[in-house]
Amino acid sequence: MADVPAATRIAHAAGWNQTETDWRILLRLAPETCFGLECDGGLAATTTAVCHGRMLAWIGMVLTDPAHRRRGYARRLMEHTLAALTHSQVAWIKLDATEMGAPLYRALGFQEECSVERWGRAGGDVQPARDLSWTDQLGLDLPAFGADRAPLLAMLAPLGAAALAGQGYAMTRPGAKAAYFGPCVSRSPEATQELLRWFLGRHPHAPVYWDLLPGNVEAVRLARACGFEPQRRLVRMVKAGRPGAAPLAHDDSQVFAIAGFEYG
Repeated sequence: MADVPAATRIAHAAGWNQTETDWRILLRLAPETCFGLECDGGLAATTTAVCHGRMLAWIGMVLTDPAHRRRGYARRLMEHTLAALTHSQVAWIKLDATEMGAPLYRALGFQEECSVERWGRAGGDVQPARDLSWTDQLGLDLPAFGADRAPLLAMLAPLGAAALAGQGYAMTRPGAKAAYFGPCVSRSPEATQELLRWFLGRHPHAPVYWDLLPGNVEAVRLARACGFEPQRRLVRMVKAGRPGAAPLAHDDSQVFAIAGFEYG
C-alpha cells in the first residue's frame, strides 16, 4: 500500500479518474498480480490484474509516469503480468485498451472484442427519484458479465449501491474528475432508467462519467436522453489464458455500465 500515493499521481498525470480508493481496492483484491516498476528510487510504471475466479482475469492501470515513457516499461510489466496469469491457469484475459496502448496489446496476442465508450455529463437539473436501498442482487451479475466478480462488487457496494429486486442493480463511487456510474446490470431499460435517476440524484451538481458498451443500444439511448455525450472510445480486447479454454459466455445486453476500465 505504500506505493498508492505515487500510483495515484501517475494516474492523475495521465488524466485518469481513479482515486486512491480504487488503488487500495485493486491491491486488496489482487496483491499478487498488481505490479510496479521502479526507476531512480521511485515508482515509474504500473500494471494490475484482477482474477474473477478461474475464468477471467482483467488487466488495468497500465500506466507509465510521463518522465519515464518510451523505455519499454509498459511492455516489460505486461509480459510479467501475462506470465503470472499463465502460471495461474486463468482461462481468459481481457482489458480495455486506449488508442495508445492497443498496438502493444495486439503485439502480445490480444484480439479486439468490441468497443467501450466513456460518456459524460456536466452537473444539471435532475428529476426527483426515490431513494433506492441496496439488497443483494448480484445473482444477476454472473450471466451478464460472464465471470464471478462477487469479491470486487462486495468492495464497491459500500461506496454507493442501489437495487431493484429481480430487475437490476447499480453502483457509484467518487472519482478524481467526476462521479462514476457503474457497474450497472439490468434486465430492462425501464429498471436502468430508475437506477440512473437514483445515481444522478446523488450527484445533482457534479460532473459524472458513464462507461458503456455501445453495442447495448438501449444504454446509448438512455445516455443521450439523460444529457450524456460521448467523450472517448476504447477497444475491449481478449486473449486466451490457457489452450482449449471454453468460451466465456456473457450477455452485453444486460450490462448497462461497466465497473471501470480497470475492473471490467
